[in-house]
Amino acid sequence: MMRSGTPATYSRPSDATAADWPTPPPKVAPAALLPLPPALPRIKVLHVITRFHAGAGGNTLLSAAGMDPNRYEVWITGVPGGELWERARAAGVRTVEIPGYRHTLTPADLLVLWRLVRLLRRERFTVVHTHSAKGGFLGRIAARLCRTPVVVHTFHGFSFHPYLSRPKRTAYRWLERATRRFTHRFLAVAPRVAEQAVEERLAPPGRVQVVPSAVDLRHIPERFDPVARHVLGVPRGTTLVGTVGRIDAQKAPLDFVRMAAAVHAEHPNTAFIMVGDGPLAEEVQRLAAELGVRIRITGFRPDAAWLVAAMDVFVITSLYEGLGRALTEALATGRPVAATAVNGVPDLVEHGATGLLAAPADPEGLARAVGWLLDHPREACAMGEHGRERVREAFAPEVMCAAIDNCYCGLLGLPVPPSEGRAGAECALTLL
Repeated sequence: MMRSGTPATYSRPSDATAADWPTPPPKVAPAALLPLPPALPRIKVLHVITRFHAGAGGNTLLSAAGMDPNRYEVWITGVPGGELWERARAAGVRTVEIPGYRHTLTPADLLVLWRLVRLLRRERFTVVHTHSAKGGFLGRIAARLCRTPVVVHTFHGFSFHPYLSRPKRTAYRWLERATRRFTHRFLAVAPRVAEQAVEERLAPPGRVQVVPSAVDLRHIPERFDPVARHVLGVPRGTTLVGTVGRIDAQKAPLDFVRMAAAVHAEHPNTAFIMVGDGPLAEEVQRLAAELGVRIRITGFRPDAAWLVAAMDVFVITSLYEGLGRALTEALATGRPVAATAVNGVPDLVEHGATGLLAAPADPEGLARAVGWLLDHPREACAMGEHGRERVREAFAPEVMCAAIDNCYCGLLGLPVPPSEGRAGAECALTLL
C-alpha cells in the first residue's frame, strides 16, 4: 500500500535514474475539454526551525512559499512569536508554533521533542528539512524516531562562534555532530559555510550542496531611490552611510559607531543611520555622544530592504554571519558595500570587485574601507553594479527553490520537472 503523502505515482525499473525516465508526451486536447483528473498525492515537507525570524527565518519562508503547490504541501514549525508566522500563513504555508519551544537549551526541550514526534507521526511527512543548531537537533531526532524517508539540514551559519563561551560552543558542536548521521543531504548558504561544516565534521565530505540564500527582489529597487532618501529625511547633498540589522552583540553595533566617528573626522558632511532596533541601542547612543558623532536609529522598519536604496555606502560590522540577508539586499540595490570578512560574507563581497572587506572587530579598518569608497565614487559605483548583477542573477527566490526542488527530487528518485530558474539552480547548486 502506498504511504499517504508519498509522491510516487508510477513505477519504473529499479536501476533507472531520474534522468533516464522518459519525458511525458504532449497532451492531445486542451485541459478545459478534458474531464477533471484525480487529485494526486503531494510531497509533504516539514521545515523545523528555532526562531522564525531574521535571515534564516526569511530564507526558510521563501523556501517554503516558493515550492510548486501542485507538487508540495509545505509546513513550518518552530518557536512561537514573530511577524513571519502570519506571512507564512498568508502565503499558503501550514504553520505550527510549538508551545514551550525556546531558542536556548532547556529541560522543556524533551516536551518539545515529544510534540514534534506527535506532529510527524500524525502528518507522516515525506521530507523533514531542518534549520539552525537546536532546530536541526530536535527535528532530526524526531525524524529518526518517526523513520521519515528524507531528512535535509541547512547550515545558515554556526552557533559555536568564537565570541560564545567554550561550554556553549562545545554543546552546539555536539548537537550538530550527534545528528549528522540522521541526515541524507546538507545544504549551505555559501561556499565557506559549506567548507566549515565539513572541516568541523558537521557533515561528511561530498554531502553538502551550496544553495545561495535568496531574497525577495520584487520590492527592492535596482539603484539609488530618492524617495527612500526623502523618507529618511536626509538631504541628497549629504553622504549617507548606514546599516540594517538587529542592534545586538553579533552585529557589533559599537564598531559601527567607532567606524562612523573615524569617517566623520575625515568626511564631516556624512550622516550615519542604523535601521533596526535591539538591546544595545541605548549603548550605541551613549558611545556616539562620547565620540561626538550623531547616529540615527530608526527602530524596526518593515520596509528596511527598500530604505537601503537611500544609502550611499552600506556597512556590515558583524562578528559572525552566515551570509547576511541585509547584505544581499543592499547589493541587490547596487549599493557600494564595506563588510567584515566573516563566514560566508567573502563569498558574496569580493574585495575590489563587489565591495571592500575588513577584519572583524576592526572599526579602523572598516573606516578606511568606507573612506576609500567615498573618495572614489566612480569605482564604488562600479562595485555596486557588479554586486547587483551577481545577486539578481543567483539569489532570486525561484533559483533557490529550483535548487531545493532538485535536491528533494534527487533524494526521492524523481525526475526533475522543467521550470523557470532551473538553469540558474544548476549553477547555484554545487557540491562540497
